[in-house]
Amino acid sequence: MNAPARDEIVLRPVGVVRSRFTEATGMPIQTAGAPEETGRVEVHPEFVPGLRDIEGFDYLILITRLHACENEKLEVVPFLDDASHGVFATRAPARPNRLGLSIVRLTAVEGGILHFSGNDMMDGTPVLDIKPYVPRFDVREIGRVGWFGARLERLPDTRSDDRMR
Repeated sequence: MNAPARDEIVLRPVGVVRSRFTEATGMPIQTAGAPEETGRVEVHPEFVPGLRDIEGFDYLILITRLHACENEKLEVVPFLDDASHGVFATRAPARPNRLGLSIVRLTAVEGGILHFSGNDMMDGTPVLDIKPYVPRFDVREIGRVGWFGARLERLPDTRSDDRMR
């Protein structure tokens, strides 16, 4: 039986991000723009058994809840542009469900703590899921990247500001 599209979905965090960033302004906007920036995920005790064999991966995909973003917008001016775009054509945090996706480099595992580099997350960010990054599954050869194409060279120097409030 198919559920109606607007049914409530309840998710429980599997852990929390610990980061030096305590506010959105000045944070990296993507992990690729801050490959040396470190952080860690503190996995809640009941989910630690799910980490078995995770140390065998170089990269992880973290699905997060963008908890500090107060707005939900359908059109935004993203950090890499000065023109408005539909939110689904951006990586902006002001989204209907405020879900984040970060691909991070796993640097160490200490019990229920995952240390990583490539941090673009705020301290206290709830982690909803952790998946291994597998290039054969996750990398696609592409030709079109929309409006991002002319802006990608700005990524390393672009930091977030208060425009998503």
